[in-house]
Parts: sequence; C-alpha cells; structure tokens
Amino acid sequence: WERALHLFSLMAWNVVESTTMSFCTAIGACEREGRWEEALQLFRAMVQGKVESDTITYSAAISACEKGQEWTRVLELLSQMQDSSLQPDAITFHAAILACSKASQWQCTLQLFSQLSDAKIAASPTIYSYALMDMEQSGK
Repeated sequence: WERALHLFSLMAWNVVESTTMSFCTAIGACEREGRWEEALQLFRAMVQGKVESDTITYSAAISACEKGQEWTRVLELLSQMQDSSLQPDAITFHAAILACSKASQWQCTLQLFSQLSDAKIAASPTIYSYALMDMEQSGK
C-alpha cells in the first residue's frame, strides 16, 4: 500500500492525470492492508478532483471502512453511491452487511439484506449466515 501511495503521489507531482482506475488501484491497496483512513482520503481526493467514481471504487472504499470497523462510514458511502445513481453490487452489499453485522447493528444488516434481495443480487452463503445470526439476535 505504501508503494501504491508513493506512485500515486508521483503521478500528481509529474502532472500525470489521475484516472478512475488509478484511484481504484490505490484505494484497493489501502483496503487490502486495512488502511481505511488512507482509502477514504484517496476517495475524497478523487471526488474533489472530479474524477468519475464507479461501483468498483465505491466498493473498495466501503470494504476498507468495513475492515476498519467503521460501519457508519460504510453507510455514508453507500448512501453517496446511491445518490450518485450508481448501483451497489454483490461486493458492495457484502462489505456493508458484514460491517453492520460485526458492529451488532442487526436492523441495519437486515435492511441491507432486504435491499440486496430487492435488487435481485444473489447473496453468498456468508451473507445468509450473517443475516440469520442477526435475525436470531433480534428475536425475529
């Protein structure tokens, strides 16, 4: 992740245009190393630089926040994503459901699972497990 950020900063220094792909790659590197704060900084820089975001970029930022146990930030990003008329995919929902479930936010987990079903996106067995555990916690 440090090399990715270094290369990314060199791009800016050498006035190389940053693209959605370059931001997504750097955000993904931070996400894989659990560096959610750096991932969010890159995401914000992307938005401020008016670089077009996509589902993959949002998913990488959401996954980074999930790994950092930042479930409220996950929900903020998910809301921004939907406000931007981008549709969450299975990866996006998986990270968001996981974040809420780990934080014992069962109502949030079940709401996201419902949205996943409404969008006709197939849930993984892991997602079903988290939804079932949260239903058990809620007594439903």
